Amino acid sequence: MPKTPDATRRSDRSRRAILDAALALVGEVGYNKLTIEAIAARAGVGKQTIYRWWPSKAAVLLDASLALFGDAETEAEWTGFPDTGDLAADLKHVLRATVDQFNDEKYDAPARALTAAGATDPELGARFTEQLLEPQLALYEERLRAAREAGRLAPDADLRLTVEMLVGPLTYRWLMRTAPLTHAYSDALVDRVLGGVLSIGPA
Repeated sequence: MPKTPDATRRSDRSRRAILDAALALVGEVGYNKLTIEAIAARAGVGKQTIYRWWPSKAAVLLDASLALFGDAETEAEWTGFPDTGDLAADLKHVLRATVDQFNDEKYDAPARALTAAGATDPELGARFTEQLLEPQLALYEERLRAAREAGRLAPDADLRLTVEMLVGPLTYRWLMRTAPLTHAYSDALVDRVLGGVLSIGPA
């Protein structure tokens, strides 16, 4: 007897094809020219297939970006924020990886598109923050909290403010293209920010 087609596997293949198509197209044509029709054509599916799972191109791109960053962590064998006992070194390691992602065309175009879309679509912006940004910021806070509990940070150090002082300037330079985004710059950010919150003793 012939095998019954695996609808779940076919559905997963279609979803992945749609997400891959959205990422490829936003890099080629930009967010404004990205359309559901173009995504469907590139993925080899019907337009209604996309609308069955997502309400808009922005929602497709958000899920595509979540999958992209998830794949990146898997490829890098990401096991969590490093804690070597050297806070400055750990922060520099993660921020350097962030610089590399921002400078990689594969990540740059989707991230810029989502940032722009989220600025004008409050619901999408909230999902972008909740699902992509907050989990990343929480990892920074967790590492800083461990350092504070170990007496390596000042006891009154504001953890969220410290995180924002680290990633905010980096994101601004990337988004506005005010200057090259380099490892030297991210290292300098870590040194300057920690200089204001370190307790006496090694970092």
